Amino acid sequence: MKFLDRKAELGEFKALEKLSKKKLFVIALYGLRRVGKTRLLLEYIKERGIYFFVNKNKTSQDLLAEYTEVLRKHGIITELETLGTWEKFVDVITSRSAPPLVFDEFQNFAAVEPTINGIFQKNIDLKENNPGMLIFSGSLIGLMKKLFMDSKEPLYGRIKKGVKLEPLQLSSCLELEKELKLEREELVKIYCLFGGYPKYYVAIEDFSLQGKTAWDVLGSLMLAKDAPLEDEVNSILSQEFGGRSGTYYSILEAIANGNNTLSTIAACMSAQPTSITRQINELRDYFEIIDFEMPFQGKRGIYRIRHPLINFWFSQIYKNFSDYAARKPEFVESLGKNLNAVYGKAFEAPAREFLANELGLAGAKRQWGKIAGAEKGKNTYEIDLIGKCKQGVFAFEFKWKELECAEAMGCLKELENKLKNVHNMPHDTRLGIVAKKLKEKRKLRALGYFAYDIEDF
Repeated sequence: MKFLDRKAELGEFKALEKLSKKKLFVIALYGLRRVGKTRLLLEYIKERGIYFFVNKNKTSQDLLAEYTEVLRKHGIITELETLGTWEKFVDVITSRSAPPLVFDEFQNFAAVEPTINGIFQKNIDLKENNPGMLIFSGSLIGLMKKLFMDSKEPLYGRIKKGVKLEPLQLSSCLELEKELKLEREELVKIYCLFGGYPKYYVAIEDFSLQGKTAWDVLGSLMLAKDAPLEDEVNSILSQEFGGRSGTYYSILEAIANGNNTLSTIAACMSAQPTSITRQINELRDYFEIIDFEMPFQGKRGIYRIRHPLINFWFSQIYKNFSDYAARKPEFVESLGKNLNAVYGKAFEAPAREFLANELGLAGAKRQWGKIAGAEKGKNTYEIDLIGKCKQGVFAFEFKWKELECAEAMGCLKELENKLKNVHNMPHDTRLGIVAKKLKEKRKLRALGYFAYDIEDF
């Protein structure tokens, strides 16, 4: 599959490489598994760099011998030179003129050679004024942050630049429409399930799923017996959490099923809010699996899961894991019926990304709150997006439906009424709608509304 986007990241690496001609530049690149770190690094160094994979299953001496041979092939050391210690290896790569050096899955290094971080620390300090570029890349976000941000660790303060690789946006994934022979709607559905993680789109190609529906792709990759991604979420999280996953899993399940405040999460777990505060903070700040979303206006935020596949897994599979493991037909049938609701909730992300590019909206957020004077049980409202740009303030509704013009007008009138609950909104706030399919868009636009569907993405 072709290499997608990443122009900004490649440009940043090239700019840092120029700086490394004068001084040693050490960079940490991190991000969740499947986000495309290795492919990005290989693309960057394909003409001039050296790649080392930190294989945690090798002995220290075997890994050193492998790395020595790599340096020899690239002419950094001569045919007759030997590097018998890690001290000598690190001394060579920080002393001699070399292209950018990448250490992939760097967090595994200390398990193979416990002294390695201290050796890097000493050489980075002593060779600070030597030219050179070292890139340490890793998939375990928590461990990578601990290595470089914990003041008790040897490499604390030795990184000149930390780069977090984010998933691709839908606009980049849409470039695969022809290559994967996918209908636009099916590609948007796949994005709602798997997000912008390139490896999952590679899997569509690997397993010859081009031209299939999102349901077929999900079935082959996750629901079939021995499906290639059946243990994907467990694998990602177990590596991050280690042996202390229980409470984290319970929190994620609660959030995925609509309990998105500290009190409701705790109630779902039959726990006191204070007893889970540490784990929630770690999920947000250390592992970066959840975030705390604030409304456009107001002080009461909510928690949400950042990764679409993790959210899908906890909302649809984890609570019924025995049925999933047995591939019970009734479970698969029920999941299929629930998918439209899953797409509806997940549609917010691609719709928001589209509007950010289309209108240049800044500070665009959801809005929610209480309706003053409303009946009990019907006293809350939610607006899918409010944002600002040079053209003014905009409010949007997102609908994963095929809408006739009259239905769309009804949604827009409802949006107009909900805006009355938001303080100090400009009287000329522009209203809009983004739907799966919107008929008579031109008529809505002629009436002054902003009207889009997925064919506009």
